[in-house]
Amino acid sequence: MIPLDSPFHPDNAAGYAAWRSAKLNGYPERGEDLIVPVQDPHRLTEQEYRALWRLMAKTNMAIYATNLGEAEDKDAVRALSMQFGLNHLDANWLADEDGISSLTPRDEDTSRADQRAPGADPGKRGDYIPYTHHRIRWHTDGYYNPPERRIWAMTLHCVRQAAEGGENDLYDHELAYLALRDLDPEHIRALMAEDAMTIPSRVDETGTARPDETGPAFAVEDGRLHLRYTARTKSIAWKQDDATQAALAALDELLAAKPFGAHTLKLQPGMGLICNNVLHTRSGFSDTPEHRRLLYRARYHDHLRDLRGI
Repeated sequence: MIPLDSPFHPDNAAGYAAWRSAKLNGYPERGEDLIVPVQDPHRLTEQEYRALWRLMAKTNMAIYATNLGEAEDKDAVRALSMQFGLNHLDANWLADEDGISSLTPRDEDTSRADQRAPGADPGKRGDYIPYTHHRIRWHTDGYYNPPERRIWAMTLHCVRQAAEGGENDLYDHELAYLALRDLDPEHIRALMAEDAMTIPSRVDETGTARPDETGPAFAVEDGRLHLRYTARTKSIAWKQDDATQAALAALDELLAAKPFGAHTLKLQPGMGLICNNVLHTRSGFSDTPEHRRLLYRARYHDHLRDLRGI
């Protein structure tokens, strides 16, 4: 239940107007404005921390740029994330044993044995789109997770970039909310409905039968806005009423139009995205067996927090 005084409540017009004005005031207009150079991700300086946090607080994301280059250093990813309150990893079944996923293409070598987390299904990673060369359409991470495993934040760190392609579109989910509400508040009501979207019944990675899981797209918890969304049509069912379908059509049109605040970036080695699970894409890419694209992805059940009182 969303508190009536929340700016995200569809009936709180005054609260929304104040939040909207503050949100748009000084919002970065270029993707380059999101980048903060970082000397040591284990120990951010006060200046680095302040610059990163101010971007996170405004846009729900920031891009850090380290001197790590192609070093395969997961400790640095964990250390930087922890400085912003990210501690509880979502160790999905395709993640490495430490809970961080090594996203590298496996669709051309599916005959080779894979490293897996204990209890993982024997199917190959190359069967799943993050581990292929294919594009990934607009989505938030973990949209299929149940509420108790909601993905609030993630860090995506580039070790090796693709020879061609592999860019990411990024869009603050709060801006998506804002744009949809400005179009028609009924879009927000529809996407906040408890039966807006359903992950159909399935057999999970442990062989356990899971029933349908139904819930909202937009949700508010502890005053924070969360979005579950994917532009894919496989393994997801949206409510078929007119209001939900109109809201989805409006969101699809918005995302296709490259709206204000949407940025396209290609992470370079040593760079990373740290965010409150914003909307994002990945373009298709090409690489070589000798130099495979590699990104580390850490998903968290925590949201970003300012631990230094900036």
